[in-house]
Amino acid sequence: MRYINKLKFASIFTCITLFLNGCGGSFSQPYTINSYSSNSSGTKLETFASDLCVVNSDIQISDVVLSENSCGGLFDLNKRETLFAKSVHERLNPASLTKVMTALVALKYGDLSQTLKATSNVNITESGAQKIGLQVGDTMTLDQALHLLLIYSANDVAMLIAENIGGTLDQFYEMMNNEAAAIGATNSHFVNPHGLTADDHYVTCYDMYLIFNAAMQYDEFQEIISLPEYSTIYYSSDGTGVDVNIKSTNQYFNGNQTAPTGITVIGGKTGTTTAAGHCLILLAKDTSGNPYIAVVLRAEDTSTLYEEMAKMLASVTGN
Repeated sequence: MRYINKLKFASIFTCITLFLNGCGGSFSQPYTINSYSSNSSGTKLETFASDLCVVNSDIQISDVVLSENSCGGLFDLNKRETLFAKSVHERLNPASLTKVMTALVALKYGDLSQTLKATSNVNITESGAQKIGLQVGDTMTLDQALHLLLIYSANDVAMLIAENIGGTLDQFYEMMNNEAAAIGATNSHFVNPHGLTADDHYVTCYDMYLIFNAAMQYDEFQEIISLPEYSTIYYSSDGTGVDVNIKSTNQYFNGNQTAPTGITVIGGKTGTTTAAGHCLILLAKDTSGNPYIAVVLRAEDTSTLYEEMAKMLASVTGN
């Protein structure tokens, strides 16, 4: 009932916003980032406007050329302008970028202090799938789970969140799709909370911008995506504490990649599967503190992914 009432309110509010502004949008609010990396403190970016960046066709920038397979978009949040776009409305497998939507739904309908309990649905058997090794009966708070979901991209934690927030997995998937529709991400469809390959599971670059932008309205999301590492203790079914120490999958945070001159990478989400290729969505700022969302989907390898992301981000500084 709580979910249904909130959904009705969200739908009404969206309609009002569409009528008044001519386009959907996120709430206007101060935007605070607690940290960018292990050696940074914090800052406050300019307030987001309620309007959204829009794009109907490809937009080119000199010296920004993506490979044939890659799709990408660069969005100026202060000017509400799409700076670069390549095939941003093509439906693609999002891999673990799915987890941004999982986090958005959990933050909207859950409580950070609530305890989540694992069932057999956390037993992810796909070879190579990222997980922390949850077992039936294990418990942790939603706050802990969101950190493990977004920093380490744990697939078993995604299942834990989905079942506990949705009541059932199918109900959570319905919540994901309803939320996508409510924010205008109408070229997306979700059938799981983690992004492991499945039929009829897809997003677009533009929809990922919409989803990420909506998630950033939550302070907890802003904080988590900016963290390079995280440590916590959750509990097994017999009450024994289980230590977990993780590092970010974001290569800008683990030292394997360096942001272009004049760009600070604040945080984001990675994703990789054979079907999806290599995917990345980031929040970054220039030297004036102007924020941007940049997304690349279906890059052929990790090197190409970060090279193409760097090209887009460098374009805002002229480097």
